[in-house]
This record gives sequence, structure tokens and C-alpha cells, in this order.
Amino acid sequence: MFNPSRDQARQIFFDTWQKYRQQETLTGLEQIALEVILLHPEYHDMLEDVERYRDKDYLPEMGDTNPFLHMSMHIAIKEQLSIDQPAGICDRFERLRKNCGSEHDAAHQVMECLAEMIWQAQRCQSAPDAAIYFDCLDRQLRKYK
Repeated sequence: MFNPSRDQARQIFFDTWQKYRQQETLTGLEQIALEVILLHPEYHDMLEDVERYRDKDYLPEMGDTNPFLHMSMHIAIKEQLSIDQPAGICDRFERLRKNCGSEHDAAHQVMECLAEMIWQAQRCQSAPDAAIYFDCLDRQLRKYK
């Protein structure tokens, strides 16, 4: 399992964007990162300015959204969907996609639930619990009934 540091994860996005802009060949992970980057044009200028954003802290208490965390969560969701892990994520995602009307909007709803599961695991100092994840996704799905 690939477990990059904060700096390594950010560098993947910076490098991917630079290679894309220079029309260089991308690795498999970079291709996935590029798909996510292209969904978020609001981050393109940031990816052009490595020196300014490489070490920038994003503080939620200041109302900041961390673009690197956001894009990394998109990648995590893509990876989960590619292997249906946790088992059942593909079915829930597809139902959300149909209800939301777009894959990107569905991914953002899944992201909220993924973040909740991670937060709960950190708060309780426990392993991530797929039941928490799926309970949240099922609540999202019930909004459309």
C-alpha cells in the first residue's frame, strides 16, 4: 500500500500538473491524479505555484479547504471503486450517481462519508469502520427517496 507523506502527496499533484502541461508521459497514478485535477480548475493556478503552496497549511478553523486533501480523497474513492472495497461501495456509488446526476457530485457525497469515517477512527483511535461509512452513505441515499 502506498502511504505518502504530506509532502510526497502534494508533490505528486505538482509533478503531474507540470508533466501534463509539458505533454510528458504520465505514470498510472499520475493519470488518475490528472483526472482529478482536471475536474477542479479552481486548483490549476495553485498547482502552477509550487513554492507558494508546497508547505501551505490549510486550517479548517480558519475556513480553509485543503485542495490536496480534497484531490487525494477523490483518488482514494476512485481506488475503492476500482476494486469494490469496502465490498458494496460500487453499488452505493452507482445509486448516488443516478440520484445526483453526475459522477463528480456523487464522489463529493461519498467524500463526506469517507471523511466522517476517518474522523471517527481518529477520534476513537481505532481502525476505520466500513459500517460507519455505509451508514453515512445510506443516509445520503435516503435523501433521494
